[in-house]
Amino acid sequence: MTRRRTPWVALGAAAAGLVLGCSSPGATSAPAATAPPAAAFDPLAVARASAGVVGNPEAAVPPQCYTRTDGVSNPCWVCHTAGLGPNTRDDVELQASYGFSEAAQVNHWTNLFVDRGPFIAATPDAEILAWVRQDDYGPLRAALAAQPGYRGWVPDLDLDRGFDDDGFARDGSGWRAVRYQPFPGAFWPGGGSTDDVFVRLPDAFRRGADGVPSREIYRLNLALVEAAIAGVDDPATLALDREVEPIDERLLGVDLDGDGEVRAATDRIRRLPPRYAGAAAAVKVEALVLPLGTELMHSVRYLDPDEPGLRARRMKELRYMRKVEAPDAWARLRAYEHEADEKDEGRLPRYRGDALEGLVNAFGWRLQGFIEDADGRLRLQTDEEHRFCMGCHQNLGVTVDSTFALARKVPGRDGWRPQDLRGLRDRPQVGHVDGEVLTYFRRVGGGDETRSNDELIARYVRRAATAGTPPELDDVALRRAGPGGELDLVGLLAPSRARALALDKAYLAVVREQSFVRGRDAVLAPATRVQRRVDDASTGLAAAGRVYRDGRSHLRWDPAVSR
Repeated sequence: MTRRRTPWVALGAAAAGLVLGCSSPGATSAPAATAPPAAAFDPLAVARASAGVVGNPEAAVPPQCYTRTDGVSNPCWVCHTAGLGPNTRDDVELQASYGFSEAAQVNHWTNLFVDRGPFIAATPDAEILAWVRQDDYGPLRAALAAQPGYRGWVPDLDLDRGFDDDGFARDGSGWRAVRYQPFPGAFWPGGGSTDDVFVRLPDAFRRGADGVPSREIYRLNLALVEAAIAGVDDPATLALDREVEPIDERLLGVDLDGDGEVRAATDRIRRLPPRYAGAAAAVKVEALVLPLGTELMHSVRYLDPDEPGLRARRMKELRYMRKVEAPDAWARLRAYEHEADEKDEGRLPRYRGDALEGLVNAFGWRLQGFIEDADGRLRLQTDEEHRFCMGCHQNLGVTVDSTFALARKVPGRDGWRPQDLRGLRDRPQVGHVDGEVLTYFRRVGGGDETRSNDELIARYVRRAATAGTPPELDDVALRRAGPGGELDLVGLLAPSRARALALDKAYLAVVREQSFVRGRDAVLAPATRVQRRVDDASTGLAAAGRVYRDGRSHLRWDPAVSR
């Protein structure tokens, strides 16, 4: 439940999907065997053709924020909470109230209510498996290379060359893979997607003071970033105690682990130094803030039920963030105040930039993204489709410098490799006792925001929540993936093969229609717990005593328990 808004722009007569000539909802065309060649494809054409066209001025309010809580189910707590450190945003009130503008009261995400059954039934399993196993990333890189004058992001990570044992890209690009705990709810695989994240620090962070490239300096600076972003051990004091990969304190001349010595090897950081190492020695280290020039690459992928980690080769989306400005504490505070002023005055905010160069949020991050066209080729998102991304990366209490994944990184060396849910346990959030998944089920009564995942409900919910009564859960089954249990997150949350394939097919229907402006969720049946229009601002959760202030990105990691 949030009031995340888009800038006021001239509204076109049609949304981007209509410009593209979308087919009718529920279309049943089967997937093509192969996509057209990259040479004949302009990935920027759709964004250019729909420049300035915004049919939904509140496209930054995501579909899950229209969930009907019935006064008992609260999925809002994972995002809307009291911020930590430099993030002074406290949006807990959005658990209690749909703080929508008049334009947002109508739910524009009508794909939630479309019956995808006919398309799912008409699409053979063999065809969807062939579809999700195709590469659409390599062709995008080739197509963008043929676009003269394009000033936006061109992906330069060669995924086919892979990563070395330390998680560094073998292509020498400086990208490093991040392994992390998926954000609860929408990013669990039962919702229809898997994902992965890669990080790159600016060139100076990869060189010694002499300007020579240095893997050890880069590892040290990445460890400092890890500690600064993910190392919160206590939400009240922001105390720091972080396991990191072995680093050489002598390169910085600072006792990072607090043992009274500056040693050649340590794997803990308990205090942050004033500045980064090597050629980045002029850059200050700031808790819960990423350095200027940091880049993040995030792919959202289909499910492949035959892959151990469920991650398919085909990408649904490719997302990119780069920190292009470094606002100081006063500027960050002013950004929060500015949003509050806009809300009080009933104004919609303006974002800088456009689809071709990316949108810049209030905290200095430029965002840009690609999504499939009807033939499965990744194309640049339209202006309106980009605004969807701003809802989660603009102004939420739970984010750490507008981001999610790095704060949830697996500690140390095991967190520097491609994403893999295998071996990950259900750990508590910082400040919590019980596992995050268990806590989510207790507060939501299901495994996703709209309680639409019937498989997880059947597995773990014995009796649904009723007025004044929490859900009755199979706690024993849910704790099997906790520390010391015999399951991991894959065993706890993975969909069945049949569900995974159905979710892939349901999403493909949206791709065929190019109806992303009406929603990009994989929906197996019309949603029954989502409001088409919000007329009553109250969620009913405050009256039921179900508002929580303790949602956190950070997790409690016990080094004695297998990850």
